Amino acid sequence: MSSITSAGQIDGQDVRRIVLTGSQGLKADILTYGARLVALWVPDGRGVLADVVLGFDVLSDWRDRGGYLGATCGRYSNRIAGGRLILDGRLVQLDRNEGDQHLHGGRSGLDTKHWRIEDVSDSHAVLTVTSPAGEMGYPGALDAKVTYRVEGLQLVITMEAATDAPTVVNLVNHAYFNLTGHASGDVLGQELQIEAAHYLPVDDHLIPTGEVRAVADTPFDFRRLRKVGDRMPGPGGFDHSFCLSAATDATGLRPCLRALDPVSGRQMRLDTTEPGLQLYTGAHFDGTPGKAGARYPRFAGFAAETQRFPNSPNMPQFPSARLDPGQTYRHIMRFDFTPAA
Repeated sequence: MSSITSAGQIDGQDVRRIVLTGSQGLKADILTYGARLVALWVPDGRGVLADVVLGFDVLSDWRDRGGYLGATCGRYSNRIAGGRLILDGRLVQLDRNEGDQHLHGGRSGLDTKHWRIEDVSDSHAVLTVTSPAGEMGYPGALDAKVTYRVEGLQLVITMEAATDAPTVVNLVNHAYFNLTGHASGDVLGQELQIEAAHYLPVDDHLIPTGEVRAVADTPFDFRRLRKVGDRMPGPGGFDHSFCLSAATDATGLRPCLRALDPVSGRQMRLDTTEPGLQLYTGAHFDGTPGKAGARYPRFAGFAAETQRFPNSPNMPQFPSARLDPGQTYRHIMRFDFTPAA
């Protein structure tokens, strides 16, 4: 059964915690602050449950410690170079919150908002928020909605948005996964398979250069299961976008990622409506205090952010992130935790 309890207050506003429990043991905890996934209990092949997403026990840490753990990020997630874009011939200047770049919607992005509970049951929760016109520099007011749904051993996250003026939208979920369990150390021994034959090289500011490069004979080749620690492209690990290869099926979803933990046997498959996957391996963790007394080391979890490509509004060769009045932005992530055979 679902439950709604008080989690405390942030900035003088009440924060609610919603617990969704599925029929096969899968359990998801969501905070209304940032529409965050803050815990996800997943069984292994023997039915042993572990919480596989990183997070905090102290409520204010979700605001203060950074890293966007579990958050719904936007309006435009990932990076926009210089925080600038041209829309209908007009220069739009967005908030610059990572040096000269715009990252994850700016300093007052959707991850900082107190979302409203629109609907809830034992298996789903619908959260909504409105970002007013001009917030963080974005044209148009944006009405956003996130639905979390537990279905057996699946967690489905649906992100939707509508606008009253032409704008750009790219919402993501920013959970960090460690399939052994959030407090188990790093993920370097866990294995990933990514359905991508190409990736996007980046400059020193992690902005795509515009080139679409083949993964063959590079550390970015995850076309079969490979250990994360065997593929690191440098000391900072991965913070790169992959161009998904598979076509969408009748439901609009395409295969994206498979993750396997050899220790527990837990497996996660991710399908999405989006053309890209940003893989980030959590280089910023440095003994960061986490849930239940855990300390998160470097590479404590990986974020698998399905999305439009970074800096798409300035790269006409990339899939468009434009949203016009009368249209509905809809982004689905389907996580399947059925154990490996």
